[in-house]
Amino acid sequence: MVSLRSLRLSLRFIIPLAMALALLAYAVVPLVDRLTLHWFIRDLDIRSRLIASTLREPLAELLPRADRAKINTLLLRAIQDERLLALGYCDGRGTLRYSTPTFPDSLDCSSATRPESGSEGALRHLPQGAVHISIHPMGAEGGAVGSLILVHDMSFVERRSADTRKYVIVLFAVLGVVISLITVFVAHLSWRGWVEGVRAMLRGEGILRPFSPQAPSSELQPLVGDLRALLRTLDAERRFADDATITWSPESLRTLLHKHLVGERILVVSNREPYIHIRTGDTVEVHRPASGLVTAVEPVMRACSGTWIAHGSGSADRETVDSHDRVRVPPHKPEYNLRRIWLTKEEEEGYYYGFANEGLWPLCHIAHVRPVFRTSDWQQYVRINQRFADAVVKEADSDDPVVLVQDYHFALLPAMIRKALPKATIITFWHIPWPNPESFGICPWREELLKGMLGSTILGFHTPYHCKNFLETVDRYLETRIEHESSTISRRGQLTMVESYPISIQWPPAWQGTLPPVDVTRSEILGELGLPLDHLIGVGVDRMDYTKGIPERFMAVERLFELHPELVGRFTFVQIAAPSRSALEEYQAFEARVHSHAERINGRFSRDGRPAIILKAEHHEPEQVNRYYRAADVCMVTSLHDGMNLVAKEYVAARDDERGALVLSQFTGAAHELHEALIVNPYHVEQTAEALHRALTMPDYEQRERMRSMRMLVRDFNVYRWAGRMLLDAARVRQREKLAARIGGES
Repeated sequence: MVSLRSLRLSLRFIIPLAMALALLAYAVVPLVDRLTLHWFIRDLDIRSRLIASTLREPLAELLPRADRAKINTLLLRAIQDERLLALGYCDGRGTLRYSTPTFPDSLDCSSATRPESGSEGALRHLPQGAVHISIHPMGAEGGAVGSLILVHDMSFVERRSADTRKYVIVLFAVLGVVISLITVFVAHLSWRGWVEGVRAMLRGEGILRPFSPQAPSSELQPLVGDLRALLRTLDAERRFADDATITWSPESLRTLLHKHLVGERILVVSNREPYIHIRTGDTVEVHRPASGLVTAVEPVMRACSGTWIAHGSGSADRETVDSHDRVRVPPHKPEYNLRRIWLTKEEEEGYYYGFANEGLWPLCHIAHVRPVFRTSDWQQYVRINQRFADAVVKEADSDDPVVLVQDYHFALLPAMIRKALPKATIITFWHIPWPNPESFGICPWREELLKGMLGSTILGFHTPYHCKNFLETVDRYLETRIEHESSTISRRGQLTMVESYPISIQWPPAWQGTLPPVDVTRSEILGELGLPLDHLIGVGVDRMDYTKGIPERFMAVERLFELHPELVGRFTFVQIAAPSRSALEEYQAFEARVHSHAERINGRFSRDGRPAIILKAEHHEPEQVNRYYRAADVCMVTSLHDGMNLVAKEYVAARDDERGALVLSQFTGAAHELHEALIVNPYHVEQTAEALHRALTMPDYEQRERMRSMRMLVRDFNVYRWAGRMLLDAARVRQREKLAARIGGES
């Protein structure tokens, strides 16, 4: 059954085709008439010469004798041909001497031999109708010359011309019908194919997806790769142009949401909450957790508004929520909702400490800690992911919300949300590295995790390398169609775009303009630490985690003192390490090892009450951490494997005096952006120690040049750009899906 849409498209072609064929027939029929007439005249000329040649000899014998009876008999016998109408003979003086009874009265020798008649035959119109007249010289007695006049009837030509016109018109009519039928059929098939192709292109699957999913389009397939590459290049150029013209800020992010997402409220899902309410005696205190995720996402939520769904872990969290488990935050200036999810101790141990942090965390970081996978932990992980998915559905105020799923705690969540809200735009950001396929294959539930993540509309990682690892992992373990040119994965009609979105921090920093100058801050910090004003200090800020390379950092400090003993008593390294996942045995052992390293190094290199290392294994608020950034001569980030590590960018943002130096691990995402840092391999202790020495002895002008360049990058590529890029891509996907739905509805 031909669809109405195909029929309309066909008629748009058929009507102009019919008009064109009619015009063509109108032009062709007279041409055919002229050609037919020309051919018949030429044929009659030949016949006339043949007849004249046949009559020439007998006439030549009879004319001298003037035997009228025999001459007339000869002429009458010749006109037995149905086409030859009449014959006549004119003598040399132009007198018609002999003629058949059918010779036209209106025709005489003078009119027949006019110049326009020519020596060959000519078409003449007489009262009897159209005739063909040809004149041929004949010899006579005494050398006199006469002319034989042959008159052919042309009525048969008109009859045949009429037949030819009829046949031509019928031919064009049949041709029009055949072409129209072919057009309708081809348009129907083509429309189905083009609809599928446009839908695929709008979903990002590629260009000109073939009509049959089993058989690729052999004619167009060679162009597909080039077209995809071209579109990727154009998209990259458009992104670059956007970044050059947009100043990313809370205001520009709000404008973007209003323009491209019609002011959509954003739903954020993470395990860690941005604000924790803790009861201390009779009072409730509000704390900000030590989390790079919170550091990045919280400014976005303040700019976008919406709801943040997270695990309520504070001792006073239940006391501060309403009947719907919501609380407005930030406390001093509420701008969005925090919806808390409650977990039992058993659920937290299985989902969070067990599967997420004993399984996925070491699996993805490849940090020489064996992943542990238990079936009971997996069951809790599935159950809690479903609980968060139910909360998303309840908090959504439409059937197509924009949901930002954060990190490895919720690998199953995208598919669960997709099942309940098929039209939702789900952006999943994986804050930690993604391992190679071989390493990920250790996980017993690898296929389930990958299927869950592929419920995302957009799946983001920090670096292109992590995107590549993910695509290769999916290719290894799932049946999907992967388009590497467009970085998309198609599975069971669901398309997931895999992109790199380097995360960053708020700019300008929230404290900008509220803190004293760097010199004042430095003096205050040195006084609090009991160190002289000319003392050199370094700083490290991390959670107490084995992926952060804290022992390797301490060993580099130790090696620095061994190689450069003149720095003993002149340099102290301050390590701020907030306790993390202390319920896990591996983390307890790691914390003990860190304390042991600090004590051993201090025992060797402390001088005059000036310790080599000051370990602050306690929580610090962001404002306190920022004071240490501003006071430190060098910041060390020596992660053994990290997604981005925002400490490096926080340190750069804090140094508005354009002083200080950054020692940065090559295994962080930040190392791909902050090229002016001193990049090191943290496993190479001597290299890290020498980089630390170089940082401490770096001239002021070099510090300024390096820091100025890094600050410009952090300013331009801030957290609002990170969120804006993802939301812009989400807006384009939503527009494509709506257009694809319209095309599908009209087909």
